[in-house]
Order: sequence, then structure tokens, then C-alpha cells
Amino acid sequence: MTVSPYQASVPTDWFVDPVELGVPKVRRVADDEGDQLSWQADSLCAQTDPEAFFPEKGGSTREAKRICSSCEVKSQCLEYALQNDERFGIWGGLSERERRKLRKTA
Repeated sequence: MTVSPYQASVPTDWFVDPVELGVPKVRRVADDEGDQLSWQADSLCAQTDPEAFFPEKGGSTREAKRICSSCEVKSQCLEYALQNDERFGIWGGLSERERRKLRKTA
């Protein structure tokens, strides 16, 4: 087997896994139920200041809700919060109070 001169100059460790680099929208296919949080890789909140999503009592939720409004995984986020009874912060564009109301009507 002949090795081309180009192939010989390529380092053996040239490949870097894009998932490990944290490249947005790139993730491994879920192979078991333990990978239920894979949607978080595409969340906009993961790329912004987390304090906006957990404001002090009486603080504004406007900025967090603005970010959520254009997030592609907003529905998965809300579903996660409802299933796990998240009691603090903005999840899926809704505050704790709004999620409580949603639970009552469901």
C-alpha cells in the first residue's frame, strides 16, 4: 500500500470533535434516555448572562423573555421545567407564576 506525500503530512490527531468544542447546533444523537437535555446545546440562554433568567424578587423578567422569544428550543425548555417542577427562574419564556397558572389550567 502506497502512502501519498499529502497523507503522510497530515497529523494523526487532526480531528477535533465539534461536540467537545461546543459548536452550536452540533450534538451527538441521543442513544439512551439519559441524554434528555441535549436541547440545551441550542439554547440561547446558555450563550447569555444567566442572571437575567434568575432575577431578584421583584426584578424584571423582560430581558430573559425577550431572549426566549427567539429561542429555537423554547418548547423543550418549558416542557423540561414543567416536568421537573422548576420553581425558580425563567424557563421556556415563562416565569414561576406563569408556569403555576399553566399547570392549574392543564
